[in-house]
Amino acid sequence: MPHAIVLLSGGLDSATCLALARAQGYSITALSFDYGQRHNAELAASLRLAQAMDVRDHRTMRLEIGQMGGSALTDDRIAVPETETTGIPVTYVPARNTVFLSFALGLAEVTQARHIFIGVNAVDYSGYPDCRPEFIAAFEHMANLATKAAVEGQPLKLETPLMYLSKAEIIRLGQSLGVDYSLTVSCYQADTDGRACGRCDAGRLRRKGFDDAGVTDPTRYQNNPT
Repeated sequence: MPHAIVLLSGGLDSATCLALARAQGYSITALSFDYGQRHNAELAASLRLAQAMDVRDHRTMRLEIGQMGGSALTDDRIAVPETETTGIPVTYVPARNTVFLSFALGLAEVTQARHIFIGVNAVDYSGYPDCRPEFIAAFEHMANLATKAAVEGQPLKLETPLMYLSKAEIIRLGQSLGVDYSLTVSCYQADTDGRACGRCDAGRLRRKGFDDAGVTDPTRYQNNPT
């Protein structure tokens, strides 16, 4: 059975990636990160998802990306936008996916995994540069120059099955795979109970995805979303 690392944030996209990797027959190491983010609701969701999908090896790595600041997700002094913005939003965390994938790459070598699943998307997304296909291709190229496994003939493949899907298509795919989206959290301002604010960019994309898919939104909100 082939082995894969699946980056698991606890959100809708990573949950779908996890279910897809399972359906494709991979044994899985799920990898989550406590990186100094504004809240831990998504981390709690990642635990629920790993348990629900019977992932035997789920690891949470603690990083201190938050010490750099520069993002509304790691610095409480920067407000999370509650209306649509132009350009790359302040919720972008500098180099986050580069750092995450680097740790996933090291773990892949240790566990002899040749595949890393990451739920990046270039359709319904916030414009983060490290979610683009160009970034993924460049990182995969670097990874296969930098690792002992690749040099010895075991190249690594970055799997991005959601890259060109709309949020509605992702939700329909997850439904077909039996994903319980009520276990997930996709909110930059979730409260301690994991309830979504309904106003941030992540929440708007999520809610629109359920509406477009014609699927009942199972998200728990702090108040009625507007």
